[in-house]
Amino acid sequence: MPQDLAVEVLRDPSHGFTGVPPQPGSTPRPPEGEPPAELRVKLYRSSEKVLTMFACAPDASPAPAFPRWHEAPLEVAPDDLLERADRLRNRWHDLVVYYRSEGDESGARVGSRPFAESADLSEIADRAESVTAKLAEEGYDLLDVLLHGNGYDLGRFREFLLTALAGEETLRISFDSQLYLPWPMLAVDPETCATPWEAFLGHRHQVEQTTTGYPWDHAPLGHRDLATTSLNKDDSLDRVGRAREVHKLLEQRSRLIVRSRGSDLLHALAGPVLNEDVMYFWCHGRMVQSGPSTPGLSIRLSDDEHIDGPVVSRKRRRFRHDSRARFKPFVLLNACGTARAASPGRLKHLGQELIDMGADGVLAPQIDMPQEFATEYAYAFLDLYLTGRYTAGEISRLLVRRFASEFRNPLALAYSLHCGIDSRLRLVS
Repeated sequence: MPQDLAVEVLRDPSHGFTGVPPQPGSTPRPPEGEPPAELRVKLYRSSEKVLTMFACAPDASPAPAFPRWHEAPLEVAPDDLLERADRLRNRWHDLVVYYRSEGDESGARVGSRPFAESADLSEIADRAESVTAKLAEEGYDLLDVLLHGNGYDLGRFREFLLTALAGEETLRISFDSQLYLPWPMLAVDPETCATPWEAFLGHRHQVEQTTTGYPWDHAPLGHRDLATTSLNKDDSLDRVGRAREVHKLLEQRSRLIVRSRGSDLLHALAGPVLNEDVMYFWCHGRMVQSGPSTPGLSIRLSDDEHIDGPVVSRKRRRFRHDSRARFKPFVLLNACGTARAASPGRLKHLGQELIDMGADGVLAPQIDMPQEFATEYAYAFLDLYLTGRYTAGEISRLLVRRFASEFRNPLALAYSLHCGIDSRLRLVS
């Protein structure tokens, strides 16, 4: 007998392209409350040693008859660009994460690590401002290296992209890139901004690293009164910062599943339907060598089970593209360096594999995040996301600004979205 088919569109891989171009004057003005205009950027290897970059002009009102794509070959070598990205992450480690006080800051002990010991840096605001200014210069340097060159097409492309990034309008920026750069930590020229904070892309815009691929239908869950969440944790971190408050928040606002053993997590991943709306990881992460491959991320809960990208793939790949299965959580991966990625052609990073298996988005730090700040960030993010009123992109930008204005802390910029800029908690599927 005929059956109604449940269809759930995760992303729009065609980016709005259609066989029939919009007719002049036929596109209405966006109503109040519409999301910011979208800037789409694609960075890929056109050969082993050559990168090419595309960018699509943000939506205008009224919209042009055809989307306007800009394109130029870059002059920076891919390996050089990746090395500069690693340098930027290392500068954040040196200036913020592992910085030790020499006693010249008010309220800081000699030898202490003030940026790692408290999320509120108001007592050392002058030092925080100085560090943020240096980080903005470093972020601008990476953006400048990315777009530097003498070619005519590259010059025109650079002019277009920098104008969009430095403009007053807030954008939703999707970087579809084969090279994983710390995009929110990049910056426009700080000299053109009122404060160093305003130079960072993560402060100015909603930003995600995205992937190209067609979505598929997941088994629907129907209407629910409460979200289902999971807390996947290392019990030794229970007393760190606001970890217990995060646990209580999830317990009060959702149907919570708590896992402290990696074996329990792997058992859940091995089932066809994992009906969690949010997966939160509060655990240790480390980079491990996988044969000749570039080091990849492995996480560990309270037991000795190490979980990395290949393990996730082994448990779930038979369910990929299966409309009778479901794996569509938004993942907050609060472990060190979990937003970084493997080099192209290497074993996939854990975050990449979760996306490929169907996750709606992954939010994770690019650096070794201080644990005190990590718990503050997790509480603030989950508190907003569980309301269902905000997208992950909106929240990530809001928290960058909140931690900057209230606590003088730049560390929220080090959290990167891998897909999920439009992810929002929805209790109807």
